Amino acid sequence: MSILIVTGIEGARNCAALVSEQLGMTVDVADRRKPALAALRRREYLALVIDESMAECDPAGVESICEHAGLAIPIQINFALSGASRLIREIRAALSRRERERALARKAATAEIETELKSTVAGLLLNSQLVLARTEVPTPIAEKLRLVADLASNLREQLNGQRQMRNSPAA
Repeated sequence: MSILIVTGIEGARNCAALVSEQLGMTVDVADRRKPALAALRRREYLALVIDESMAECDPAGVESICEHAGLAIPIQINFALSGASRLIREIRAALSRRERERALARKAATAEIETELKSTVAGLLLNSQLVLARTEVPTPIAEKLRLVADLASNLREQLNGQRQMRNSPAA
């Protein structure tokens, strides 16, 4: 996990060393657009910290950097007014927000997949039971349909059991 700091301010490398030490991550520094873009091509970053003064002086350059940032969290901060401790707090807060967002996204995706699975299982179960209710179904086909119905029923129970486990207070 790495962080890229884009600033031309003097002492940026010292600040990067403090951030690296406090957060336990590799921190790279780029002083202009081209080195920042080169760094973004070389590796994936978790966070992209951009000096606000650079954003004011070269908005097109900063926009270009952000477009190439991939999944990195963009953070703008005024290095002239903020110290390393504030930068560290901002990065921690951004990483924490991202983790909460990821957890919510996973939860939403899980719920959607579960809903789709339940719908499919219900369809399998219903249709197989409807066909089995007919008297003219040949025995070999009826046996296969009973197997499909049993499998669908077992899958439904597993899906309901997993949902109950996730919703229990201990989970």
